[in-house]
Amino acid sequence: MLNRTPLASALALAFAVPFASTALAQSAPASAPQATAPAAASSAAAEGSTLPAISVSGQTDPQDFQAERSTVGAKTPTALRDIPQSVTVINKAVMQSQGATSFQDALRNAPGITIGGAEGGQIGNNINLRGFTAQNDIYLDGFRDRNQYYRDTFDLDAIEVLYGPSSMLFGRGSTGGVVNQVSKKANLTPSAEVSTTVGTDDRYRTSVDLNHPLGDTAAFRLNAFGQSLGSTRDEMKNKDYGIAPELRFGIGTPTEVTLSALIQHNYDMPDYGVQSINGHAFAPSKSTFYGLTDDRTIQDVQTVAARVDHKFNDQFKLTNQTEFSHSLTDARETAPGAVLTGPLASSPALSNGNYTTLPLSDLYVKLASHDRVIENHSIYNDTMAEYKFDTGFVKHDVIAGVEVGHDSYTNQAYTRNNLPILSLLDPAYMSTPSNVTQTVGNHAESGATSLAAYMNETMSLGEHWKLIGGLRWDRFQAHISNTISAPGYADQTNTFTSVRAGVIYQPTDWQSYYFSYGTSFDPSLESLTVTNNTQNLAPEHTKSYEVGGKWDLLNGNLSVTSALFQQEMDNARTQTSSGEYLLEGDVRVRGFQAGVSGHLTDKWQVFGGYTYMDGVVLQALDGTQGNTLANTPRNTLTLWTTYEVAPHWEVGGGPTYMSARYAANTNYVSVGGYTRWDAMAEYEQKKWDVRLNLLNLTNKFYYDALIQSDGGRSVPGVGRTLLATFDYRL
Repeated sequence: MLNRTPLASALALAFAVPFASTALAQSAPASAPQATAPAAASSAAAEGSTLPAISVSGQTDPQDFQAERSTVGAKTPTALRDIPQSVTVINKAVMQSQGATSFQDALRNAPGITIGGAEGGQIGNNINLRGFTAQNDIYLDGFRDRNQYYRDTFDLDAIEVLYGPSSMLFGRGSTGGVVNQVSKKANLTPSAEVSTTVGTDDRYRTSVDLNHPLGDTAAFRLNAFGQSLGSTRDEMKNKDYGIAPELRFGIGTPTEVTLSALIQHNYDMPDYGVQSINGHAFAPSKSTFYGLTDDRTIQDVQTVAARVDHKFNDQFKLTNQTEFSHSLTDARETAPGAVLTGPLASSPALSNGNYTTLPLSDLYVKLASHDRVIENHSIYNDTMAEYKFDTGFVKHDVIAGVEVGHDSYTNQAYTRNNLPILSLLDPAYMSTPSNVTQTVGNHAESGATSLAAYMNETMSLGEHWKLIGGLRWDRFQAHISNTISAPGYADQTNTFTSVRAGVIYQPTDWQSYYFSYGTSFDPSLESLTVTNNTQNLAPEHTKSYEVGGKWDLLNGNLSVTSALFQQEMDNARTQTSSGEYLLEGDVRVRGFQAGVSGHLTDKWQVFGGYTYMDGVVLQALDGTQGNTLANTPRNTLTLWTTYEVAPHWEVGGGPTYMSARYAANTNYVSVGGYTRWDAMAEYEQKKWDVRLNLLNLTNKFYYDALIQSDGGRSVPGVGRTLLATFDYRL
């Protein structure tokens, strides 16, 4: 029998799609019942298709993994086949099936995303998307979510990932793409659900989802959660809670008003991972902890939003949204810093991958503090008009809008002195020793005002062609001041015009082929922090090219996508030997992406994706030219599948595969590739269900997040964990 690696299997599937799509579109399980309306429309386009379709639909079945529309690709709900870029929609059904309650766990379903750690003036969810950092490209219902916290999925209907530079839609940043969180919406169907989870390593969680109509055109929805989570990592204990209320008025009328809020509190144990030895991440075991037992990260987030939608007629719609958010992070965090060749603070430190011939028992870890108090404020307003009209056989869909916003940021750093030195192989677990003193460090204060105007048009030329073009003008004015660090003060004003263009060919309503081009820009003060000597540089800019196809197979019940892409930042910041920064770097990522979601039969569902990324530093002045981009694996694969083995019984599972990665562009420290398997079994009734999720089925020892600082640190992933969840619906 031929044995295939996950990569080989994924490539075989992805490249077979264009050749098999016609045959698949014309076939369906003979025993499947009648199609729903959307699926029936797709089947009409598949010539010669006479078999009945599967009785599912991506937008009507709450247990369906398949999504049909997204707001992330056009700022308004749009069919995925009409978005000329790769999009992954991780909906509530996928997250529930996997027992994924954290933002980070849910994003494992998006190929091409890797996890980073908290560094410098940043904390909270840190991700890389197609080789570029996307920490500042996380959105909540279309607004930039700058708050620095660890996000939860308790109030989310879906997480949408748009790949490729998208400054025309979202403004600064978005180099590798954007991630948009879609909140649950109040509706006119009364419902109530309580979910309780108990797991190994002292994991406890409860969530509530209540929806109550207020008459014929209004509704109130409340989502809340509380949890106390242990981990297979020693000392990791998180205690979090959150509440998210929403009021909607005028549902189904020309004018609809939505008022919503998110309040979340986290009291978490920070995990700065482990150091490297001889160029590779090293830990005596997956549970080993380097830090102090009284470390903690306290985060409080408050976000309130208001939205007004007014529909003048079927052609013209006006939307105005306002969002205010605030977050406060109080962090006392200790990380494994330098690796020493002796037990004294004066002992020599290893460097550049920590290569040594000494036995591991002779090595020690010097702890370093990462203490800070960070506060963020932001207020945004977006006014957008959508107008649809026809000129002959050409149909036009135009959106145009104005966006204004203000952000502020403060960061008070602290340094703890005389921190202990721990044995590499057997670190002692202790609280902060009495001889440790604290020094007040740098106080950074910054702010930014943004103004933007944008327009995007989709032209439908007959039944088969669509042309998409858009422009956005941004003005980004920012300043920063420091009490100790350099620069003492800096300000900059940047203007940039972003473009987007695409062409879509749809010979039938079950297949779509596209080519797209887009740009993005990244000011040096984009995140309201700055590396000294970069404050006077113009923004970096990235260009993206993508060509791909999207197929709705099996009478519309299975969506398959594939794409080739290239993203290049040809004026990347690079440092000279004298410490000067110039815009003379060149960084490029080329690759291939494929995805699948939906039903293979009426009992068998699948959700998965694969990405190949060739990320390389083409030009640099700091010695990294020719190196592989940090945290950019060549291959990532995710697959989740479930099958109804008997009435009321469902089983499922799948792998997550990632090839080797480097912690930084220096390529000194690397972590090996891994395959993690998860599994589930569920018993369902009308009012309740019970689900068992087994995470990391084989107890694989792998490294999850990578952190560039301190020479490159790595955080071990979760070990084998069993979760038992009981859901009750009123």
